[in-house]
Amino acid sequence: MSRPAVFSLTPVTRRVVQAVLYEGIAVAAVTPTLALIFDHAAGSAFVLTVIMSSVALAWNYLFNSLFERWEARTGHTGRPWPIRALHALGFEGGLLVMLVPLMAWWLEVTLLEAFVADLGIFVFFLVYTFAFTWVFDRVFGLPVGARMPGPDASI
Repeated sequence: MSRPAVFSLTPVTRRVVQAVLYEGIAVAAVTPTLALIFDHAAGSAFVLTVIMSSVALAWNYLFNSLFERWEARTGHTGRPWPIRALHALGFEGGLLVMLVPLMAWWLEVTLLEAFVADLGIFVFFLVYTFAFTWVFDRVFGLPVGARMPGPDASI
């Protein structure tokens, strides 16, 4: 039997809160890392991180909307670990495709160099996405389409 969610949100509010919290934490973690690794001024790293975060924020909302629709359509409920892994891989894979060209341009490196650099960020965010969505679902509950019917629904 699962614990009830601490907070209950409408689907749209849930997506917005999830995206904003996710990106806020991400900016705080990535800015100093980018500045250190790429030897950029903190301000430059912050601007790049905010731009990347803006792209990620839009992708987060779109991806989660599509993923939740897919869950509802296919009847997947409860978000077991394989579904969570699919979610994290899909989100981060799409983001990788979008951010490599941005990083190459900003850092004035080749696409290959940006891809290699982004792999480190990808690994961090793969773990972060998995952990964040699990904690978020524990606090805010599963979205409607992923809930298991009945009182014994598990998160």
